Amino acid sequence: MAKLYVFGIGGTGSRVIKSLAMLLASGIDINKYEVVPIIIDPDEANGDVTRTIDILKNYQQIHGKLSFTNADQNQFFKTKISNVNQNFRLVLNDIKKDRFKDYIQYSGLDENNKALINLLFSEDNLNANMEVGFKGNPNIGSVVLNQFKQSEDFKNFASTFSQEDRIFIVSSIFGGTGAAGFPLLVKNIRNADHNLPTWKYLQDAPIGAVTMLPYFGVAPDDESKIDKSTFISKTKAALSYYEKNISGNNSVNALYYLGDDITKDYPNVEGAANQKNDAHFLEMAAALSIIDFAKKDATELVTTDGTAENPIYQEFGIKSDSTSLIFENLGDSTQLQLKKPLTQYTKFLLYLRDKISESTDQNWAKNVNISTLLTQPFYSNYLKKFNQNYLEWLNEMAHNQRSFSPLNLNVNDTNLFEMVKGVIPHIDWIEFGGKNYGRYDFLLSKHDKKIIKTGSQEQQFMDLFYNTTESLVKEKYKF
Repeated sequence: MAKLYVFGIGGTGSRVIKSLAMLLASGIDINKYEVVPIIIDPDEANGDVTRTIDILKNYQQIHGKLSFTNADQNQFFKTKISNVNQNFRLVLNDIKKDRFKDYIQYSGLDENNKALINLLFSEDNLNANMEVGFKGNPNIGSVVLNQFKQSEDFKNFASTFSQEDRIFIVSSIFGGTGAAGFPLLVKNIRNADHNLPTWKYLQDAPIGAVTMLPYFGVAPDDESKIDKSTFISKTKAALSYYEKNISGNNSVNALYYLGDDITKDYPNVEGAANQKNDAHFLEMAAALSIIDFAKKDATELVTTDGTAENPIYQEFGIKSDSTSLIFENLGDSTQLQLKKPLTQYTKFLLYLRDKISESTDQNWAKNVNISTLLTQPFYSNYLKKFNQNYLEWLNEMAHNQRSFSPLNLNVNDTNLFEMVKGVIPHIDWIEFGGKNYGRYDFLLSKHDKKIIKTGSQEQQFMDLFYNTTESLVKEKYKF
């Protein structure tokens, strides 16, 4: 199976990978690629990074219990997610030193070299603590991140890369880690060590990237080194550099741009465990750019001697402007891509959240042995936790700016089918007055009779709920 290596640089990169995992869990197709996320972030305790890693590990555990043969109906968690190491991270060495000047061994330089360093870096730069990242300083990041080509994890990635594989890079442009890491990573891939047996595959690999322009702010804080008033100037400077060194030499085959002028100020946290930014609609749009890249025909992504022959540049737009987006605000192709899988998976997790514990005496539940399944790690340790993260993801996007809130998550037996905002559901007269879950249970019983009973308990359970939710979505909303 061909692999799609997704490099997520910095906090934004981790959050986009999180959104990608949610889309893949809902069954969105990624052209049969095996996805290999690789997170690059010097801040080992970053809350966004650790949360994404937990989500990826839970996803793997769920996928590993399922099969996806032609006989299996379930599409949830279909895409395989693998890793280059246990924690999905590309490990950076020697960044836990107290200051940047210690990393570059400033004290050991002669006076002429010290004078040169003093021209290139401010006193604040030299004394910057790098343990929580580069705090919006790409000039520091460009020095430190250049080491990753020597890391064992990068060598492992390079040694396993094959001719059919692709690479995608996610980064922001208005901070430090992402702005510095993106061009360095492209350079090191295109100029891979010729001692590697795969160097030619890397040189001519299809590479896509999404560059995140400012889409959020940070609250003012005199004690913090991060200042949102510098975001635009940093973006302009980075775009100018990219124009010459990324676009100018056709280094990437497809480059996606995303940004927004409607922003919300997050708490001004410089890093570590407290940096947990809410999920944002644009991070989901960035995840869609990864899927779009995976689906492009190979003839569109030809590279010769490290130069993309016909580079593609794309932006993302919405159909109708609103500060609170629902499905109907999105372009037709995006609606087609998102409506059914997001609605279907949310129907699935809402039943598990609100109804499953009181349904164990139903015939379909006895046939699948729900009572036992609910106590097994597949459900209690992994699926339940993943669904909690999925609901957090939806809720965080709904309360962000610009918000994305296409689904009503506070539904019950009387309004379950009114879940999709802007869509009037088809409801039979018998379903009025608190009978919505009755229809759900009826379809569960109907599809239970068609489930292949030779599969594992987990497989039967997922097949049953995938088929049932698919019927519900088609029946109620014509998706």
